Amino acid sequence: MPTHKSALKRLRQSKKNHTRNVETRSELKTLSQKFNALVLDKKKDEAAKMLPLVCSELDKASKRGIVHDRTASRKKSRLALKLNKIAK
Repeated sequence: MPTHKSALKRLRQSKKNHTRNVETRSELKTLSQKFNALVLDKKKDEAAKMLPLVCSELDKASKRGIVHDRTASRKKSRLALKLNKIAK
């Protein structure tokens, strides 16, 4: 347990940030699972509407440092590829 005042504050901050990061990652996972379910059900219109939402959340998470920039880019690319495959 930290004893310095600054270390106690950092502990509080890290706990708060950890909680926020876990919530954001969970939300990203839920959104991508919903998107994948729509793709599997071949619901192209609904999936096309949901893709910008998922991409936006990934961009926000990468901007805040919750997800690495390249990871967000890779995930967005793979989601777009899935959507384009059901278009054919």
